[in-house]
Amino acid sequence: MCYTALMAIGSTLRRRWLPEKSFPSYAYLPGRQPHPVRDPAGHSYNSEAMLSTAEISLDSDTFLWGLDLFNHGYYWEAHEAWEGLWQVADRNAPLRTLFKGLILLSAAGVKIREGKQAAAMRHAGRAGALLHRLMNTADHSFERALGMSPAALAEHAEAAARIPAALQATALGQPQPVFEFILGPSSGGRPISLQERVRRRRQE
Repeated sequence: MCYTALMAIGSTLRRRWLPEKSFPSYAYLPGRQPHPVRDPAGHSYNSEAMLSTAEISLDSDTFLWGLDLFNHGYYWEAHEAWEGLWQVADRNAPLRTLFKGLILLSAAGVKIREGKQAAAMRHAGRAGALLHRLMNTADHSFERALGMSPAALAEHAEAAARIPAALQATALGQPQPVFEFILGPSSGGRPISLQERVRRRRQE
């Protein structure tokens, strides 16, 4: 099945990593819907939460929520989820670089959906440059968490910067994936439930 057909079907074929969590009521595009956190009519108004350093991991709910949002076309919302992690990560840690790369890739998704190709190319190019820095990471935790190596994701980011995405007509606020790839843990099997993750963390 071609990518265009998948896009026409929508994001229902894409896997969820936190299936118990409901998506926002709309995928925000600047100037087209209420601002999610600043406007009282926004889908996440008054719901901002501070993150602790204990949540700065690739198996945290916040990171996995960012994956779900990104894969299903909620790019502004994915940007916000990962920005919270980036803000509290160690300043010179590779993990902070990864979060920044994902944030920029999410920003590119927003710009693609807005039809702002130059801005999308700029964000995607910067994402690729950051992700290339992680090519020589000693362990494979990033690759396992993303389902691909940072180098492969960098190539996807750079391809997005070169080739404009073909957008489908959608209703206002409807999410729309614009990237061919899907991010997520490469361990296989079903996603671990929230209850199971809590139980495992208590045992650590």
